[in-house]
Amino acid sequence: MIRCFLCGGAALAALASSSSYATEGGLPLTKAGILIGASAGVPGPGIYGFDQVFTYQGNLTGPGTNALNPPGTGKTGVQAAVAAQGILFVPGWSFLGATYDAVIVQPFVMQSVGSPVNAQAAGVFNTYVVPVELSWKLGASGFVVKAGLGFGLDDGTVTGANGLGNVANPYWTVQPELIVSYLKDGWNVTAAMYEEFNTPNRITHYTTGNILHADFTATKTIDKWTIGPVAYYIGQVTDDSCPASCAALGGSKLAHVQRYDTWSVGGLVGYDFGPASVSVWATKEVYSKASNAAASPDPSVQPMGTTVLATLSYRIWAPDAPAPTQPKLFHK
Repeated sequence: MIRCFLCGGAALAALASSSSYATEGGLPLTKAGILIGASAGVPGPGIYGFDQVFTYQGNLTGPGTNALNPPGTGKTGVQAAVAAQGILFVPGWSFLGATYDAVIVQPFVMQSVGSPVNAQAAGVFNTYVVPVELSWKLGASGFVVKAGLGFGLDDGTVTGANGLGNVANPYWTVQPELIVSYLKDGWNVTAAMYEEFNTPNRITHYTTGNILHADFTATKTIDKWTIGPVAYYIGQVTDDSCPASCAALGGSKLAHVQRYDTWSVGGLVGYDFGPASVSVWATKEVYSKASNAAASPDPSVQPMGTTVLATLSYRIWAPDAPAPTQPKLFHK
């Protein structure tokens, strides 16, 4: 299976239309769990394409929902529908004993949040570019390690006084990654870890804290079928920052979530058609916690729900196979 990305806001994106409940700095660059089903391996030289779509359905949780949903008023729902097109480039180069590849992905997002926020947004999310990934095979052990560095560009649909009135982020994100896999006898046992480091919002100067991701896959391929359990974690691991220039524009860390943790579990099934392969995974978030220790009352909210994601992977181009060598003729 081709290793794929999907960048796009989670269901939090719809909150950007409401400054009372938004993450002021913006949204996670990468969909939680997006490296589920991927591995540290790299296909042979060529250009590969992948199309990904997912839906997220859930409700807001956290201490901030006490103000959103007084007793007896139900829950505030969040929904997202995202599609992304990506290219994986494997030129056949080696560096420091590793195989080189590069990735570019363009996501498109539609999201909404229900009453009493009542916000909808749709547009182009920040382009994600990974100019370098390096993959090392550790002998014949089956273990493979990949390291890479990606960038979320400030080029998506940005509207509103704070730049957060639509789905994109008005800032750049740097995202290093480390992926460790065991790939042998049809097994793909992978832990993919990556962290988002954000530049300040170019309009408000507010900076969202670092966001850590960890995606886990344990699948087995038998003939053309692949199946197995999966899981992911996403959490904000450092506080936001709001310097004097941010505070002068009315920004405040007290109004927004500063830390959150979410765990999700589920399963994956895939099928290899030959020219293309398809996989579908579904996960349900089983734990979610959000907080702002300095704020009283705490305004923090975090979505908790279910994701269903499908990936179509295919080869666009590959070098021609070398012509068979002719046997030498020997004459006495």
